Amino acid sequence: MFKVKTNLKPKGDQPKAIAQLTKNLKAGVKHQVLLGVTGSGKTATMAWTIEKVQKPTLVISPNKTLAAQLYQEFKEFFPDNAVHYFVSYYDYYQPEAYIPQTDTYIQKDAKINQTIDRLRHAAVQDLLQRNDVIIVASVSCIYNIGSPEDYANISIEIKKEQDIKRRELFELLASAQYERNDYEVNPGIFKVRGEVVEVYPATGRQIIRFYIAGNKIEEIEIVENPFTKNEKTYYVEKIKIFPAKFWVTPQDRIKIAVENIKLELKERVKELKKQGKFLEAER
Repeated sequence: MFKVKTNLKPKGDQPKAIAQLTKNLKAGVKHQVLLGVTGSGKTATMAWTIEKVQKPTLVISPNKTLAAQLYQEFKEFFPDNAVHYFVSYYDYYQPEAYIPQTDTYIQKDAKINQTIDRLRHAAVQDLLQRNDVIIVASVSCIYNIGSPEDYANISIEIKKEQDIKRRELFELLASAQYERNDYEVNPGIFKVRGEVVEVYPATGRQIIRFYIAGNKIEEIEIVENPFTKNEKTYYVEKIKIFPAKFWVTPQDRIKIAVENIKLELKERVKELKKQGKFLEAER
C-alpha cells in the first residue's frame, strides 16, 4: 500500500484539490490540471492523491534535472514504497551515418551511464513485481525499450534443491544476456568459484550466490547493498533473475528472423548486381 510519511498536513486549498483529483480519477476522468505557483505544495498534493488512489504512478518531467528533484521528493514522501528514477542513460550518442559522395560509413557511437542503466533496470523489475511503484521519468520514457513480455519470460527462476548441472545454469544465465567474468565486479556478469556461482544482477543492488552440490542447488544466498555499510546477507528458497539487458528476444523468434534476413539479403544482392552496383552488393 502507498503510505505517505511526513510531518506535513494538507493545508489551504490542498484538501479540496486532493479530494477533487481523487474523485475525478476514480470516475475515470482522463485529463486534469493542478494549478499552483512555485512552492505551493503541488508535489505534496500529488503524493497525498497517490495515497488516496493507490495506483502505480508515472511522473513525467521535462528534463533529467527536474526529474531528479522530483525523484528525491517522492522518495522522502514514500520511504517504504518503490520510487524509481527512469531517464535516458546516454551521456553521449552519435547515430550511424553514410556519406555516399565519399563512400564513408560512420559507425554508431554511444557512451552509456552505468548508474542510470542500473536505475532503469530496477524501475522495470519493480514494475513487473509490485503495485506500489512510482516512476519519475524524463520525456525519454516514451521510447520503447523492448517487449515487457519477453523481458519477463526470459527471466530465470531458480529454487533451492533444484536439480541442475552447473553447465545448464551457465547456459540459462547466458540466454538472459549475462556474461561470465571471473575477475571484474560489474552488473550483468556471473562468476564461478569452485561450487559457488555468483550472479551480479543488472540493478546492482545485490549479489546472488548459488551453492551447488553435485547437480543440485544446495543454498541460495542474497547479499543486499553489497560493498556498502548497509550490506545484509540472508538465504531464500527461490529467486527470480531478470535479464541483464532490455533488448532480449526468445531464441525461436531469433531463428525465424535470421532466416528471413538471409532470404531478403539474397534478393537484395541479386537486385544490386543487376543494376551494376557491385560495391553496394559487396557491402
